[in-house]
Amino acid sequence: MATDTAVVAPKAISMADYKGRVDPDWCPGCGDFGVLAAVQKALVELQIPKHEVATISGIGCSSNFPGFIETYGMHTLHGRALPVATGMKLANHAMTVLVTGGDGDGFGIGCGHFVHAMRRNVDLTYIVMDNQIYGLTTGQTSPTSRIGMKTKSMPYGNIESPLSPVALALAAGATFVARGFSGDQKHLTELLKRGIEHKGFSFIDVFSPCVTYNHDNTFQWFRPRVKKLEDNPDYDAGDWNAAMEKSVIWGEEIPIGKFFERTDLPTLHGAEPVLNAGPLVHQNNRIPADVAKTFIEELM
Repeated sequence: MATDTAVVAPKAISMADYKGRVDPDWCPGCGDFGVLAAVQKALVELQIPKHEVATISGIGCSSNFPGFIETYGMHTLHGRALPVATGMKLANHAMTVLVTGGDGDGFGIGCGHFVHAMRRNVDLTYIVMDNQIYGLTTGQTSPTSRIGMKTKSMPYGNIESPLSPVALALAAGATFVARGFSGDQKHLTELLKRGIEHKGFSFIDVFSPCVTYNHDNTFQWFRPRVKKLEDNPDYDAGDWNAAMEKSVIWGEEIPIGKFFERTDLPTLHGAEPVLNAGPLVHQNNRIPADVAKTFIEELM
């Protein structure tokens, strides 16, 4: 006898699903609050279940991020988040892998890993909360601090030229390069969604003002200067040369938005034949007993 079975629609993912078990302990007014909300909102709008997301970080104020969002997560070593995230992605490339950190963590001690993760086109989204200062260690000059900026480590003014993260990402081969501003959460959320959906290395540099130690590059300083690339109908995000020209503009106008994207390069896991059968965690990778025995005997 036929019976009717009710079809239960899957529960829609909400912001509450991504609320971390620990409340953020950032300084009141920190730009990182806006980044956290934008990441949560992007994942909700993309309806990605939290058990399919991993958030990996290094060390710094922004690197406390995995504790403030309800996903799988790892708080790793200073500057080493990207190699850990690469291992995570290769072990289970079905996961959405986010990497979060700051300008000191990513562009200082972690800069070598940054370059190589981009050239390998690892399929992850790297979100850097760029406050142009070392916040966790109370206000030293960072790789993106502007010339002349007075800090605890350079009280008479910074004498070193700042690194340009967007230009570096373009030169190193990142296949998705964008810049956002934590003071414009709607725009930042859209950038994050596009970066997460992109198949390849997505780099999103986010101006995230430090209200405690950086009194130069404040929300009030950025707001009249940031100009969205999307507002220019003639801008082509597929033009690498145009993106590079925009990446070095800094002054009364600072471009934000999607600088560049290409989709014709394979991801690192997509180029590895052994992963064609699916994620490693779902494969039977047990070494046959006779092979293991032979190998051990050769070593004895």
